[in-house]
Order: sequence, then C-alpha cells, then structure tokens
Amino acid sequence: MKKRWLLVLSLVLLVGLLGLSSLFSAAAKVLKVGASPTPHAGILEVVKPLLAQEGIELQIIEFQDYVQPNLALAEGELDANFFQHIPYLEQFAKDHRLALTYIAKVHIEPMGAYSKKIKSLAELKDRSVIAVPNDPTNCGRALLLLEQAGLIELRKDAGLTATELDIAKNPKRLQIKPLEAAQLPRVLSEVDLAVINTNYALPAQLVPTRDALIIEGSESPYANVLAVREKDKNDPALQKLAKALNSSVVKEYLLKNYQGDIVPAF
Repeated sequence: MKKRWLLVLSLVLLVGLLGLSSLFSAAAKVLKVGASPTPHAGILEVVKPLLAQEGIELQIIEFQDYVQPNLALAEGELDANFFQHIPYLEQFAKDHRLALTYIAKVHIEPMGAYSKKIKSLAELKDRSVIAVPNDPTNCGRALLLLEQAGLIELRKDAGLTATELDIAKNPKRLQIKPLEAAQLPRVLSEVDLAVINTNYALPAQLVPTRDALIIEGSESPYANVLAVREKDKNDPALQKLAKALNSSVVKEYLLKNYQGDIVPAF
C-alpha cells in the first residue's frame, strides 16, 4: 500500500514538474529584434503587449546604421530585424551571400528631398550640390526621385541600383554627392538639396509632407519589412510577430501618429 502511494505521489510530482517546465518554457520565449529608432522601434513597442498575450517577450535592439542589423541577424545575434525596404534587403543579402528573407510588409516611408537654401526646385542653380544616400539601393531610389522631378535623366537600363555614373542627361550639371544615409540630415545646411530616408528625416524634425520639395508617391515599391533568416521563416513566434505587425492596432497607430508621412503597406 505504501509503495502504491509513493508511486502515485511520484506521478503527481512528475506531472507537476512537467507542467511547471512547460509554463517556464512558454514564459521564457524571447524574440530579439533589431530596429532603427524611428519609426521601427516605436512600431515594435506598439505590438509588445500583443505578443505578451501570446507568451512572447519582445526585446528591441536599436541600430543607427543599415549594415549591422543584417549581419547580426545572419550571425544569430538577432531573431529578426525591422529597418529596411525590400530592394535593400535583397541587394544586401545578394552582396554578402546571406540567407535572409522577409515575412511581413509593414509600412512605406516615402523618401523626400529637402533643402535649407531653396524653397522650390526652380531655384536650383547650375552645379548645385545634391546629397544622396551612398548605399546601392537607396542611391538608386534617390536618383529615380530626382529623375521623376525632371532634374536628371538616367540610362534606360540603370534600374533600381543606379548610381551617379548612370546619369545620361544632367542639364544643370548638378553635383551628386553620395554620403552615408545617417549623415544626410547633418549636412543639409552644407548642400543645396539632400534626398533623405524618412526614418532619418523624422528625428531631424523634418516632416516629409510639409518640408520635402519632392516626395515619393504611395505607389512606391519600397515597403519596409520584417526580415528573418530563411530557415526561420515558418517559426511560430516570428509568425505571431508578423501577424501583430500587420494588425489593425499598427495600422491605426501609423495613421494617427504619422498622418501620411508613413503609410501602412498591408
């Protein structure tokens, strides 16, 4: 009889420990996501409570550049990152031979051209200096915006990764100056025009819909995405993060807080 009770007690303890272990396992699920401070980290803060309800703790690691987040993701230091648009991700992964992909389109940040020296493009003089991002995809994106405004004309086959060498016509002999994207707001007073990504424009107190002399339209193909390693694209926790980033909560947050400067891509 005593042995039977010991057996029952052992089974109860085992079931209890297994249940407790499962509980701790669920509570310990952590996702480390790299992000640019604005607006990406802010959007991730919005979905933190949604993920907490799913037993997932979201840890947001902020980066100030466009290189380290992808390298950290590929090396396993991050579970995902959220800072870049699709053409940049695809080009970076190709150039560095990284097995990265995306599982959610979240928003579009229309790129704009800003100036502290002129109030309209008509005021641009011959040999004016225009600063653009120096990474391949954002440089091409900036040049396409300048072409859209009629300032330059690119070679027909230049594509999304055009550089200043692909300029076929430049009537005003504009001087294109590629710089690191994060530096562009800081040199705005030193150049005649600077084409700046919205996530760097906003912290510099530049409002795209108010201050940009040229701005991309809503048809822009440059949706910002949640990037992951290809082998992890079906991971349940990451899929829950993707779902949260495409939720009505995020859509309402973007529409309310950015009023057209950043628009949902879902």
